[in-house]
Amino acid sequence: METILKGTKEVVRIAPDRPTVLIGERINPTGRKRLAAEFVAGNVEIVKDEALAQVAAGADVIDVNVGAAGVDQMALLPRAVEMVQEVVEVPLSIDTPDPAALAAALKVYQGKPLVNSVNGEEKNLSRVLPLVAEHGAAVIGLCMDDEGIPDDPHRRLEIALKIVERAEALGIPREDVLIDCLALTVGADSKAALVTLEAIRLVRAELGVNMTLGASNVSFGLPDREVLNRAFLAMAIWEGVNAPIVNAARVRQTVLAVDVLLGRDEFATRYIKHYRKRQNK
Repeated sequence: METILKGTKEVVRIAPDRPTVLIGERINPTGRKRLAAEFVAGNVEIVKDEALAQVAAGADVIDVNVGAAGVDQMALLPRAVEMVQEVVEVPLSIDTPDPAALAAALKVYQGKPLVNSVNGEEKNLSRVLPLVAEHGAAVIGLCMDDEGIPDDPHRRLEIALKIVERAEALGIPREDVLIDCLALTVGADSKAALVTLEAIRLVRAELGVNMTLGASNVSFGLPDREVLNRAFLAMAIWEGVNAPIVNAARVRQTVLAVDVLLGRDEFATRYIKHYRKRQNK
């Protein structure tokens, strides 16, 4: 099953037998005071440098999120999308919980974007999926519903199936739905990572869809987070995640190594190319 995303010039293909696709997470004001302040002031020029840096670090898709307290997302998000598309050719992930802002951003987007995201809540499904269908986009489906994020991996599978079926009913093909089984911090629940990994395995086996994951959530509140993040990301890719949302500069080397070990990088070509690039800096 292959998901195809399109930027202004570049096409990204996500499939189980292809190299892992990295969705760059850095255009997001959460936890970034300077970026949030710029967005609140209506300044979005900063997204250009952020996008260029992420592509240089190895991001294949750029997530664009302007959500911060005091930000008019309906006005700012389409401007941010346009500015990022001025400087990078890769596809974008349009990241907002605001349907009006999403609609405005989809109208100006050039290519086939990824929408981040829809979930299993009835209200959310009815607002987001019609926009995805109207604009021929792909969409991330989060394994949560009106009752929250289930502790049971089989319930997360049920929500994933619900999202896929509702999407298909609107003419959105299954290959255009990426499921996110949701990572929660092991600092609060020592079994949280195991539940997510089992949900990923179930979704891969039962639905066959491509999958994403915000892997760094697993380490929230703990020291030396990067060690946990890299270990968990490798495990998640093994179970079926093939388009994680990450800080590409920090995890690309790990992901390239995982792809070599999983037979997705013939003769370790991509891995060696990245090694030589680092040696020449």
